[in-house]
Amino acid sequence: MKIHKTGRTKRFALGSTVALTVAGMNAPAVLGFASEQYHQYVINRPEYKAQYGHWQTLTLPAEFRVNAVHATLLRTGKVLIVAGSGNDEKQFNAGTFKSLLWDPAKNTYKLIPTPADMFCGGHTSLPDGRVLVAGGTQRYEKLDGAVKKAAGVMRVRNESPERDRTFPKGTVFVGPNGREYATTAPVTVPAATKTGSGKQTVVTAGEQHVFVEAVGDGPDYVAGSPAQYRIKGLTGADSHNLYGQSEKLTLDKQDYQGIRAAFEFNPDTELYEQVTDMAHARWYPTLTGLGDGRVVTVSGLDDTGQILNGNDNEVYDPKTKSWAKAPDRYFPTYPSIFLTASGKLFYSGSNAGYGPADKGREPGLWDLSNNTFQPVPGLRDPGLTETSASVLLPPAQAQKVMVLGGGGVGESPLSTARTDIADLSAAKPAYTPGPDLPAGGTRYLNSVILPDDTVFTTGGSSGYRGRGDSDLLKAQVYHPDSNSFSTAAEPVVGRDYHSEALLLPDGRVAVLGSNPLFADKAETQPGGFEQRIEIYTPPYLYHGDRPQVTAAPVAAKLGGSLKVGTSRPDAVTTAKLIRPSSVTHVTDVEQRSVALDITGRTADGVSLALPGNPNLLPPGWYMLFLTDSAGTPSVARWIQVTG
Repeated sequence: MKIHKTGRTKRFALGSTVALTVAGMNAPAVLGFASEQYHQYVINRPEYKAQYGHWQTLTLPAEFRVNAVHATLLRTGKVLIVAGSGNDEKQFNAGTFKSLLWDPAKNTYKLIPTPADMFCGGHTSLPDGRVLVAGGTQRYEKLDGAVKKAAGVMRVRNESPERDRTFPKGTVFVGPNGREYATTAPVTVPAATKTGSGKQTVVTAGEQHVFVEAVGDGPDYVAGSPAQYRIKGLTGADSHNLYGQSEKLTLDKQDYQGIRAAFEFNPDTELYEQVTDMAHARWYPTLTGLGDGRVVTVSGLDDTGQILNGNDNEVYDPKTKSWAKAPDRYFPTYPSIFLTASGKLFYSGSNAGYGPADKGREPGLWDLSNNTFQPVPGLRDPGLTETSASVLLPPAQAQKVMVLGGGGVGESPLSTARTDIADLSAAKPAYTPGPDLPAGGTRYLNSVILPDDTVFTTGGSSGYRGRGDSDLLKAQVYHPDSNSFSTAAEPVVGRDYHSEALLLPDGRVAVLGSNPLFADKAETQPGGFEQRIEIYTPPYLYHGDRPQVTAAPVAAKLGGSLKVGTSRPDAVTTAKLIRPSSVTHVTDVEQRSVALDITGRTADGVSLALPGNPNLLPPGWYMLFLTDSAGTPSVARWIQVTG
């Protein structure tokens, strides 16, 4: 909250010490210094903190500063911050990929060996507390004018049914005119398949695509029409059975390319463990946990820079650490897809980054059991859902999803202040208007569920990637009970593209990252990556004593009960399990707050009942919060919910 006072009032409030200090400055400097000193005085007063909260800025030691692109809260209370190459092509070319483990309670840091470029992959927490990370970056984009070597997609075909064939990175394909093109990644081509018998036998060639690049620079290597290419070095039958086909190889802009690799991060060993690769490479995918513990994975750019067309969705099973085919459905990249109490998945319309404006933008309920899609109408400004935030409002039992802000497709300068809410428990769900965002049109707004059943929203910018110095140093709290916003203390650091926010076990909120396109309003200086962390302490932590959890089990079953020790059981008014965030690109489909019924009280504790629906309360680790009548939460206890 900015305080506007006259210069005389500011100087009077500060007293003679400040007046003497600034006496040697010119008038504007005096006023600016005094204004800032008075602002600091006001925002640090107990009364201000109790109404608006308070911000703290952390500057990490130089050796631990990373470009925070992804953040996941672990069951240990630590935060896994993934940078990968961090949107820095120099780091990518050097093979320098980073992850940081931050302990907010002790404010300690640890760099984690990172085996692949997880930059712009997808992630979610698994039932045992491990973090599944899938996809990332195989190749950086090259803009128009920067492409020196003709390149494109080569479809490699295998007409032999004998076996699969694997070709290493750098395999050369030779065109009809003798021009040569090398693969940028290894490729495995499945064997051909046989159907029928005798004269009715039909052989269907196996096929896999790979990206190729000319071995030399310049337009002489451009191939503008379809052609067949031989594989250099093959002889005999192989030279006939194995070959490539390409529609065209050009000097056009090349998009980012994804990888197939997947890993589980183990919070006990604090190391990544490789699991089976996905069938499809992905860059900008969404991973959503299901009620049975599996994870559905959709969308992304593949290993040729093309957006996946929807017939390539996959499901990960943590029991077998393997992938299987999922039902077909197209989505733009990083779609916000939530698990609902019915078991269906709700696509809110929010997304980030890639895909045509006229495809896959309609919100709706996706039933994986029969692959049907029920549109959910009513979303206002439907063309402004890129870089919008979506959140499953607390409590999760209400089954309401809110969309906040957003902008136009691609590098559009448009943004919206719109918020809309869909009640998914209705027979025919539809969006209805919510209150406009107080800061006006906002993209990249981070939204975090708090233990008092409100939603804290912060940062963002009115322009694409903060263009024109458009970062919004504003924060506010949405109250589902009154469908209104209230003002929160203002952050100091601007946050836009590649920023994240998440709830910590002590009830505070951590805000990380930001990657503006430019560093100045005139857009003459390239932007840098914001590496400071901000921590917001909500007002409820300035309201006096907070409830305490003195004892709690480490595990509980769906439909079961919990006995929780607390020093003031009569003061406990609500209890909830909050799923830890796993957030990137303003996309956090995992956070949810599930209310627990208080079924009994004793002299030293309360009894709580868990819902029995795994689609409402998916298996996994949760933060248990007790709150009093003022909304003041306890420090969370970690509890694993099992089936």
